[in-house]
Amino acid sequence: MNLELRHLKVVVAIAETGSVTKAASLLGLAQPALTAQLQRIERTLGGPLFERDRRGARPTALGELVLARARVLLPAMKGLQDEAARLAGTGTVMDRFRLGGVNSPILGGLVHRLAADQPHAQISTYASWYVDELAQMVLGGRLDYALSGVCGDAVPSAEFGLSWRAVAIDAVFVMLPEAHPLAERDEVDLADLAEEQWVAAPGDGCFADCFAAACARAGFTPRKMYETDIRGCIDLVEAGEAVALCQATFRPVAGLVTRPLAGAPLRWRLLLGWHPETPAARLADRVLAHATGAYTDSLARNPGYLTWLTRNPMFGAQLPLDLGVAVP
Repeated sequence: MNLELRHLKVVVAIAETGSVTKAASLLGLAQPALTAQLQRIERTLGGPLFERDRRGARPTALGELVLARARVLLPAMKGLQDEAARLAGTGTVMDRFRLGGVNSPILGGLVHRLAADQPHAQISTYASWYVDELAQMVLGGRLDYALSGVCGDAVPSAEFGLSWRAVAIDAVFVMLPEAHPLAERDEVDLADLAEEQWVAAPGDGCFADCFAAACARAGFTPRKMYETDIRGCIDLVEAGEAVALCQATFRPVAGLVTRPLAGAPLRWRLLLGWHPETPAARLADRVLAHATGAYTDSLARNPGYLTWLTRNPMFGAQLPLDLGVAVP
C-alpha cells in the first residue's frame, strides 16, 4: 500500500483526539474500519504508531515522526489546493460568486442584482469586521470578491496583491436619538458633540486616527468610547447613552436620526476588491457595476442624504458601468 494524504489525516485525527473511537467519529467512519485502516498504515510504515490502552492512544516514537511530517505536509497541500483554486479557470463565466463584506449596507442589494443577472450561479456571503481578513481569504481562493471600506484617503494593505475599485465615496454621518437637542438641525458641528459619549462596532472604521484627528481639529478630545456590535450600538444610542458615527446610507431606524457633520470632516470610501489573477478578475467590471447599482438603490431609502448629495456632488457613486441589466 502506498501512503496517501488521507492516511496522514487519519494519524493526525487519532493523535489530536487521543482515541481511535473519537477519531472515527470525527472522520465520519465506523470504528472497526478506522482500526483496520490504521493497521494497514502501520504495516506500510513498519511499526506501531500508537500505544493503545484504556486511557486512549498515545503516539510512539515512530508515530511522533509521522505526525511531525504530517503537520507540515497537510497544511502545505491545503495551501496548494487553495492556490490552484485561485488560479484555475480561463473562461469568462463563473458558476459561483463568493462575496465577503465588512459591515456593508449594500451587500444584500449586490446579492439581489447578481442573482438576477446570473440565475444559475451559486452565491454565498461571508461577514467580517476586518478588511485584512477578507483580503487574505480572497488571496487564498476562499472568496472571489471583498466589499469593504476605508476612512478618508487610506488604502487597504498592498501585501495581499488585490485590485481595489471605489464604488462610492460617502460623508460620515452622526446617529442621534430623535429626542437629542441636536436632532432638529440639518447638520451638526462636530465641536457640538464634544461632551458626548460615543459607541462603535469593532473592526475597521473611522473610529481611529481619522476620528481623533477630526476631533482635535474641532478643538476637543472625545470622551468615553463603548464598543459593541451593530445592534448594541443602536440600543445605546436609542437609550441616550451615546452617539455614533454611521455610514450615510445606513438604513433608517425608528426613534433615531442620522445627520451630516458640518464640512464633512470624515469620509468613507466603499471599495470592491478581487485578485487580478483569478476568473473573478474577468467579471470584476460587471460585479462593480452591480455594486454601484446596489449603492444607488440604497440611496432611495435615505432621501435626506440624496438631498445632501445634490449640494455636495463630489460624494456618491463613482462612475458606474451601465450593463443594461434590469433588476426590479
